[in-house]
Amino acid sequence: MNDCPCSSGKDFTECCGPILNGAPAPTAEALMRSRYSAYATGDMAHLRRSLHPSKRKRFDENKAAQWSADCIWTGLSVLDTADGGPKDTRGEVEFIARFEHDGQPHEMHERGLFSREGAEWFYVQGMQRTADQPKTAKVGRNDPCPCGSGTKHKKCCGR
Repeated sequence: MNDCPCSSGKDFTECCGPILNGAPAPTAEALMRSRYSAYATGDMAHLRRSLHPSKRKRFDENKAAQWSADCIWTGLSVLDTADGGPKDTRGEVEFIARFEHDGQPHEMHERGLFSREGAEWFYVQGMQRTADQPKTAKVGRNDPCPCGSGTKHKKCCGR
C-alpha cells in the first residue's frame, strides 16, 4: 500500500492518483486533497490544470516547482467544508497543510474557495486563517466577494 500524501488514510491509487492523472475531482475537498498531493509529488501540471482559468496567468510554475521541491510535505488536515459537493457550483474547504522548509516545521492554515464549471472543480483562491478568526466567516450578498474579483459576492461566487 502506498499511502496518499493527503493524509486520507487511503492508497494513493484510490485517492488522489486518479485526479492527478486527469480524472475530475468529485468534490471541492477531493480537489483540495489532490492539490496538496500535487505539491508533495511535484506535479505542477495538475496544479496549473486545477487552478481556475482566470488565475492561471499569475501561476509561476518554476517558483511553485522550486518551493515544492524545497519542502518536505508532512500532512494535511481538513477542518471544515461548506458546499462543494457533486451538485454544487461552489465550495469552501478549510485546511491546514503541514510541511518542513529548511529543517523547520510550518503550517499553512487556509480557507480555499472552489468553483465547479461543468464536471470540473477549480481552485479559485485561498484566504489565510489565523487562530483568532472564527471558523466560518459569513459573507453578505452585497459584500465584496472574498475571491478577490472586485465584484459583489452575489454576482460572483455567491450565485
